[in-house]
Amino acid sequence: MMNLSPTEMDRLIIFTAAEMARRNRSLGIRLSHPEAVALLTDEVMLAARRDIGYAEIRDMASRLLTTDDVEPGVAEMIPMLYIECLFAGGTKVIALFEPIGRGEKPLLDDVVPGQIISPDDDIEMFAGFAAMTIDVLNTGDRDVQVRSHTHFFEVNRALKFDRASAWGMKVDRPAGTGVRFEPGAVKSVRLVPIEGHRVVRGQAGLVNGPLDEPGAKDRSLALAKVRGYLGA
Repeated sequence: MMNLSPTEMDRLIIFTAAEMARRNRSLGIRLSHPEAVALLTDEVMLAARRDIGYAEIRDMASRLLTTDDVEPGVAEMIPMLYIECLFAGGTKVIALFEPIGRGEKPLLDDVVPGQIISPDDDIEMFAGFAAMTIDVLNTGDRDVQVRSHTHFFEVNRALKFDRASAWGMKVDRPAGTGVRFEPGAVKSVRLVPIEGHRVVRGQAGLVNGPLDEPGAKDRSLALAKVRGYLGA
């Protein structure tokens, strides 16, 4: 019976993936992102176990793969690679920067992983939505950040505004962004309706259900008032 630590199990997984990468490479199959990472990692860790010098290992690793060996876009997906290696003198981290070099075959310049390709014209957000503008006062003593996905009715209880009018609305901002409200300041913010199934769960726990269900708004307003949400 052989008991392996989690680190040893990880090392076996890396070795197995690297062996698959070597087989594919020998058959002329261009490597995927996980295969390329596994091969680089395995070769570097093996060199460290052989107690080859740090600089020599980095030089060796820089010559292992080129863009000819990997699928289009893989080199751009690995701008750097940090590998924890066991040397004779202890554990060290080896950092590889742009480890996949340029090959001889022409590159597909239009392949950039994660690239967002948009039309030339401007994109109008929430076109045709029934938007509204509301004044909000932050009565608290610190900034309040409201994200784009938040049901505005349920934002921080220290924000004072007409909550009933903000029912079923969110801020008019791109996904992942938001609006900041500074203490003591009044800010006008544009709101747009929440679309889709219009079911809100979590957040401040004032709704937890369909927005358009009969009586939902009145129940949520009463609960917000009990809990001290200004403007309810």
